[in-house]
Amino acid sequence: MTDSVRRFSSDAPWEEKFGYSRAVQLPGGLVLVSGCTSVADGEISEGGPYEQAVASFKVAFDALKQAGLGREDIVRTRMYLTHARDVDEVGRAHKELFDDVRPAASMVVVAGLVDPSLVVEVEVEAYRAGER
Repeated sequence: MTDSVRRFSSDAPWEEKFGYSRAVQLPGGLVLVSGCTSVADGEISEGGPYEQAVASFKVAFDALKQAGLGREDIVRTRMYLTHARDVDEVGRAHKELFDDVRPAASMVVVAGLVDPSLVVEVEVEAYRAGER
């Protein structure tokens, strides 16, 4: 049996529209999770930057679960914020979720996201040796 790339989908409306996968698992154990926002069941979660960050990471965790990986396997996070004023709130969410994992992380302020009510988008990369 040869190693192959595995692709995972979610219920995000943009996956089909724009032609991408929620997550892609590469031979050797690396899983790349596409940008995740706080959209669930087609609705944006209530709350501010902290709540959106937590909800966005939970979308990413669900994608990793499909690939058989968990929060503890995350080696890199990227956080995209629409306002620099939200750095502390998003950072607080990241610390609560990853303080014991300590992935490499980036936080970047961007001009905007696909919906103006979204203020946070996250990406994660996870790794577990020997996964297919």
